[in-house]
Amino acid sequence: MNADDFERYGTEMVKYIAKYMRTLPERRVSSDVEPGYMRGLLPKHAPTKGENFREIMKDVEKIIMPGLTHWQHPQFHAYFPAGNSYPSILGDMLSDAIGCVGFSWAASPACTELEIVVLDWIGKLIKLPSAFLHEGGRGGGVIQGSASECVLVTLLASRHAAIERAKTYPYIDDGYVLSKLVAYSSKLAHSCVEKAGMIGLVKMRQLDVDENYSLRGYTLERAIEEDRRMGLIPFYVCATLGTTGCCSYDNIQELGEVCAKEHVWLHVDAAYAGNALICPEYQHHLKGVENVSSINFNPNKWMLVNFDCSLMWVRDRKALTSALTVDPVYLQHEHDDKELDFRHWGIPLSRRFRALKLWFVLRIYGVDGLQNYIRRHVKLAKLFEEHVRNNDLFEVVGKVTTGLVCFRLKGPNALTQRLLKNINESRRIHMVPALVNENYVIRFAVCAESATDDDIKYAWHEIVNAAEDLMSSKHELEKMNVFEKFESCELSETESEDEVFDQELFDPELIFDQQRSTLKRACERRNLFHRMVSDPKGFNRTLLRALSIDGHRKIRSESDLEEENGEVQRNNQKKKSES
Repeated sequence: MNADDFERYGTEMVKYIAKYMRTLPERRVSSDVEPGYMRGLLPKHAPTKGENFREIMKDVEKIIMPGLTHWQHPQFHAYFPAGNSYPSILGDMLSDAIGCVGFSWAASPACTELEIVVLDWIGKLIKLPSAFLHEGGRGGGVIQGSASECVLVTLLASRHAAIERAKTYPYIDDGYVLSKLVAYSSKLAHSCVEKAGMIGLVKMRQLDVDENYSLRGYTLERAIEEDRRMGLIPFYVCATLGTTGCCSYDNIQELGEVCAKEHVWLHVDAAYAGNALICPEYQHHLKGVENVSSINFNPNKWMLVNFDCSLMWVRDRKALTSALTVDPVYLQHEHDDKELDFRHWGIPLSRRFRALKLWFVLRIYGVDGLQNYIRRHVKLAKLFEEHVRNNDLFEVVGKVTTGLVCFRLKGPNALTQRLLKNINESRRIHMVPALVNENYVIRFAVCAESATDDDIKYAWHEIVNAAEDLMSSKHELEKMNVFEKFESCELSETESEDEVFDQELFDPELIFDQQRSTLKRACERRNLFHRMVSDPKGFNRTLLRALSIDGHRKIRSESDLEEENGEVQRNNQKKKSES
């Protein structure tokens, strides 16, 4: 493909994308394909000869589109928003065309410098202290691939600093100190925090939250005191602004005061809700930020920037670079500053020009446009909350402060679980669950950029219809003992979490993880939504049927295999004759 071909086909691709976005409402939000559907539609080997672009695009519509869950669909209300906008797509196109690898200033000066500028722009916008900025501060911001990377990188940096502080005598081994380190998060923190502890080989304690699902300072202080008495070394806390399950907020001011007193690194993971900090009415959540060591949020969630784009700021860039700097393969350029050399700020050496798409979005929408977008989503979430509260069948769980509403049917957890199953199988709207304390809830997230009141009304209409159908058949389902196993979902004074989350508790027809050997531990340590995010097969019943260890996999007959092989051979022969 030469430049002329690219111009012609690129124009066609832009038209295809624009048509796809305009006609999304005409498609079902989720697919109904069976696992392995694609293998029989594609050859067993890569093509020897190049193929025509238009033929490839025909296969996109025929093979790819039927297997997609459409995250930009107006009735996609699962997970969190997947940031997307035309300016961001254009910025990524240009980045891909430039094709630079910006691992250092000298490798592509504009790549590094634009990243510095836009991170300072946004840092000022959300009212971070000047210490977090490149402009005149000791810290600065950088773009990482995900919040998971931000958490891991800051944990490794704080681990390095803790080991250096603890080695008061030169003969103390790093491994000995490492065995004493302990980190903390709330029990509602994202699974990436637990994973970072596993990768970093440190102990990770998950602490209880209060009645508002918030981690408080006194809880952390008590845990640190207990661990110090046991000879452990507290070194890192990951607080959350906008928890994954129900978008609750840890108390940053209280946690910061404890961390400052105990000389512990405090990181704030604000992956979703942190985007709202560009609106002044949300900036009170950063009260106490002066005691925070690092913070991140993801514009690729709620600021119209395509994945991947996670922004991370640190108060002291030396603490980061000293932990992650190794002798480079390529010698340092005379103009390179190690502290501003972003290859020393994260795990990967190679870095894409991600600042371009962020820059495009900031300039085309402007701060006003982005603030209006976030406020509109919050308004729509409030509209949905009003519908829930005005219906006696339902109740809201937690406070609605962003574009997320958690709700459930009144009654046993199984009722809400059955409702969600029925709704998702209709493929008219798509949502996912969470287990918030003992409550099985449905998460309704406002995701589409151009979401409207009518979209909310449509979704609520579908939910109410499904709920009324379910309630009308409730007596028949009770006779079939569908709900019997869920009656004891609430913890009693004598029950342990182990007993409540017994592998026999959940209906196998509705269970989100049929691998019983791992279910119990997963239930103890991670709510349903977190497990679903870490392992998508955990909520896809179609996929579970295909992967089930209980022998439910559909086995193709010998005649089926012969027919498939014959079809592939005929296709290959046809392509050879055409070429």
